[in-house]
Amino acid sequence: MGHPPRMVLSAPVLDAPDPHALAAFYRHLLGWTVVQDEPHWVKLRPPDGGTGLSFQREPLYKAPTWPAAANTQQIMAHLDIEVDDLDAAGEHAEATGAVLADFQPAEDVRVYLDPVGHPFCLFLPEPEEPLSPGAGA
Repeated sequence: MGHPPRMVLSAPVLDAPDPHALAAFYRHLLGWTVVQDEPHWVKLRPPDGGTGLSFQREPLYKAPTWPAAANTQQIMAHLDIEVDDLDAAGEHAEATGAVLADFQPAEDVRVYLDPVGHPFCLFLPEPEEPLSPGAGA
């Protein structure tokens, strides 16, 4: 079998009743740019390029339950957003329209819900471990 064909993840897609409103929330939260704007579709990209984030209209969208519970709409995916200051990032998220989730799974992660209920996590980067003597030699 040969090499797989070239594949690049362009963007995760979040469903929303109003993709433009949800894209505006994430544009403000992340400071990204709108690169595609259609009646039922919006795509954002970071200023330095790379994987974006898209939003599509789904009139039957139902917000997931966090944490998951039996017989409720389950979370299919969530976003992890690395930040350098958890408190400042949380304040910014709330000022943008996010809501801090009632259930928080860990001290070093904060779970928020966007305006239509998609969960996203703010977290601090893992501390870098020093290389042991002779590593890489």
